[in-house]
Amino acid sequence: MKHLTALLALLCAALFAKADGLSLKDLTSGVYSQKGIHGVTPLLDGESYSQLAPGGKQIVVRSFRTGQQTGVLFDVDNVKNRVKLDRIDGYQMSPDEKNILVQTETRSIYRHSKTAEYYIYNVKNRTLAHLSEGGPQEQPLWSRDGTMVAFVRGGNLFLVKLLFNNSESQVTKDGEFNKIINGKPDWVNEEEFSFARAFDFNEDGTMLAWIRYDETDVPMFSFPLYKGMSPERQEYADYPGSFDYKYPVAGAKNSVVSVHSFDIKSRVIRKMQLPISSDGYVPRIFFTDDAEKLLILTLNRHQSQLDIYLANPRSTECRLIVREQAECYVPEETVTSFRTVAGGFVLTSERSGYKHLYLYDLNGTLRRQLTSGNFEVKAFYGYDTKSGSTFFASNQESPMRRSVYKSDSKGKITRLSTSEGGTNNAIFSTGLRYYMNTWSDLNTPSVTTLCDASGKTLCTLEDNAALRQKLGALRLGERKFFSFTTPEGIQLNGFMVLPPNFNPSQKYPVVMHQYSGPGSQQVVDSWNAGNMGGCLYEQYLAQEGFISVCVDGRGTGGRGRDFEQSTYLKLGQLESHDQVEAAVWLGQQPYVDKNRIAIWGWSYGGFNTLMSMSEGRPVFAAGVAVAAPTSWRYYDTVYTERFMQTPRENGTGYDDCPISRASRLSGKLLLIHGLADDNVHFRGAAEYTEALVQADKDFRLLAYTNRNHGIYGGNTRYHLFRQITQHFKEMTK
Repeated sequence: MKHLTALLALLCAALFAKADGLSLKDLTSGVYSQKGIHGVTPLLDGESYSQLAPGGKQIVVRSFRTGQQTGVLFDVDNVKNRVKLDRIDGYQMSPDEKNILVQTETRSIYRHSKTAEYYIYNVKNRTLAHLSEGGPQEQPLWSRDGTMVAFVRGGNLFLVKLLFNNSESQVTKDGEFNKIINGKPDWVNEEEFSFARAFDFNEDGTMLAWIRYDETDVPMFSFPLYKGMSPERQEYADYPGSFDYKYPVAGAKNSVVSVHSFDIKSRVIRKMQLPISSDGYVPRIFFTDDAEKLLILTLNRHQSQLDIYLANPRSTECRLIVREQAECYVPEETVTSFRTVAGGFVLTSERSGYKHLYLYDLNGTLRRQLTSGNFEVKAFYGYDTKSGSTFFASNQESPMRRSVYKSDSKGKITRLSTSEGGTNNAIFSTGLRYYMNTWSDLNTPSVTTLCDASGKTLCTLEDNAALRQKLGALRLGERKFFSFTTPEGIQLNGFMVLPPNFNPSQKYPVVMHQYSGPGSQQVVDSWNAGNMGGCLYEQYLAQEGFISVCVDGRGTGGRGRDFEQSTYLKLGQLESHDQVEAAVWLGQQPYVDKNRIAIWGWSYGGFNTLMSMSEGRPVFAAGVAVAAPTSWRYYDTVYTERFMQTPRENGTGYDDCPISRASRLSGKLLLIHGLADDNVHFRGAAEYTEALVQADKDFRLLAYTNRNHGIYGGNTRYHLFRQITQHFKEMTK
């Protein structure tokens, strides 16, 4: 009877564990994904916003005060003419909101770029018309008066005039695949400067300006494609195919860039007299609120000098008005956060040692430093020219937290977001009277509210109550932050996820996850920390008996310029050292089994996993490197040279890499890579595994057919994470 009772107890415990535990299949299929408010477009009235409704059949209008639906701008089932659409993928309001570009049949190209079929929808008449019938379009843009649309196709710019019965004309004619691109960036500029449209209309709609990329001399890269499954590429059923594109590795030739203008009335094309070297970059252009003034941002190849030119699109004269010089490099955020305002522009700069906002006029005169202090501005939301108030997000309270603030004309800063701790992100209405705030912390899924400009909460749109209830039924482990100081006196921040029913007198195996790339942050008080939201993959590992840990080492963001740029010219050296120090510190804790510590990461995190496992101190029993760069000589120019200069200039820095450290690898290694990774090529894995073979090091390699850097599709993600988990479990045997 005692044996029967014991058996029943074990069965009940097993059933309870299954009912109340996380399933890896559920995690990778999105069962525990949080809900959010997406696709918000503030409207001109300053009181409302538009949004694509679920299902893609309607564009609805909602109030910024109540969140209630107040109208319908577009309905696929209420279009007057014969064009019939089942759904739309996205849309773009005209500046006067009289017309809408609706997007269908979208196909991704690279990270930011895509092709689609666009239609012009007249809001008043409820009629649809093709934007162009000459083939799919890329990156369409309304003129500021709403009477024209420009777009790219086949490397050329096209112009459609609504006032002339949607007549289409071709602006450029020299575009050619893998040679000349007008109005959209090549692969490396798109990937590393985070944009896909490289043209703009001037204020009165008389001129169009664009960046032209001549990639003729950029070396070609090719990788194989197979038939595969999910999706199946039937064209490769008999013989494999290939994907061929221009990809400049560190030190190679880049596209030669130039800036041009088009006089829409006279149809004259002019080239700006831009004093830029043949290997320089033009990461952005912006027309100002003066129709005759075009701002052109340029970077030298080292990306240590940002020059802002004021160009006249008719005379082509370019005048240098601001020069931003950095000791190491100008971070990408300086370019991506640049904004024009009435009569000037706002520049993000690290000149004080921290990212702050600076207001300039169009002559390049600094009017005012908008923010200051020993903290970083994380987002710029808007500048009110009437009151002189600036709205932004910063980590003033902690490098791990983020709040929304307002700074008045005298520099007085007021926190608008009301929640203590956590991470806040805002979308402001036109005119800055209201904002939509999304807040979460390490333990709480996101809560989205509507607020007024003083920070008062007006209503709650989504609190993820259903997800919180679902998670509440599970036996989850404690999540907590910690910090420690390395022998070099460097304080590092981290978080850990403990197993349910954690017993501090027991010794647990540890899995460390990190990214470690320049300016990145993984240790944040946000539901987005960890993997799959809410550290839920970490919770799954905790359920399996592991402590999960994440530590941000030197080179990561949120702690000022010097901490972030300490890895300059020596990527991987300090980052791997700090992960080893974290493992050593963990091994000294009474609840950690120092002989069973693993490390893993994806992309840069995979690179640093390999560097850490080869640092020289054998602290890691196992590791997993997913989509890992193994030598910066194989990665692209823009990213790599920003932090390393060129291989010719910094051969010593490039030579210290996972390949050169192969003989020092310690621990059981699983390498994972997608064969169609256009970002971090499989070439790196191939060369690294050869180095491991010649160094007589054991490893496992898992390759995914036709998968890119994200490695997803069909059953792929579930399979991938199951392999990672099993690899860690083998460490505990």
